[in-house]
Amino acid sequence: MNKSLNHLTMHQDDRVLRRERRLLTLLGLVSLGLVGGALYLQIFMNEDPCPLCIIQRYFFILVAVFAFLGAGFNNWRGIALLETLVVISALGGLATAARHVYYIQAHPGFSCGFDALQSVVDSLPPARWLPEVFKVAGLCETPYPPIFGLSLPQWSLIAFAAIFVFVLLSLRTKPKLRAAVR
Repeated sequence: MNKSLNHLTMHQDDRVLRRERRLLTLLGLVSLGLVGGALYLQIFMNEDPCPLCIIQRYFFILVAVFAFLGAGFNNWRGIALLETLVVISALGGLATAARHVYYIQAHPGFSCGFDALQSVVDSLPPARWLPEVFKVAGLCETPYPPIFGLSLPQWSLIAFAAIFVFVLLSLRTKPKLRAAVR
């Protein structure tokens, strides 16, 4: 009887682990989709990325990489480690997007430091490897048409906040979830 109960518990734990891995894969795809959307706006709508936009792209890509790596783990400890890195990346993106929205868009007289920040962002290796994706071409204060009433940095802020909150909640509920399965 105890052996059968243990087998059932392991099966439930595996099911919950698979669900978590699928959610991480989805998070990675959504993050890459957001970068793809920004590239669409850049290439087809001529909305050139500023230094802060490029930094936000880096953070979305970090979220995707950590999410995909976490989805590859078959144990809770590895997944929790990578989810922690997702939360840290989302927090960095959240801070960058908040700066973009508050200091640049809400106070247009304040510049993002185009010259100083551009040289730092453009000196990073990915800017040389994939300049179409990671090279600065615009100014942070350039107003582009809103998408459903919000600017791209505002959408980015919302996305980073959602990623941060949901993954942080997932990390906090994981011990309770695992205990409930056992």
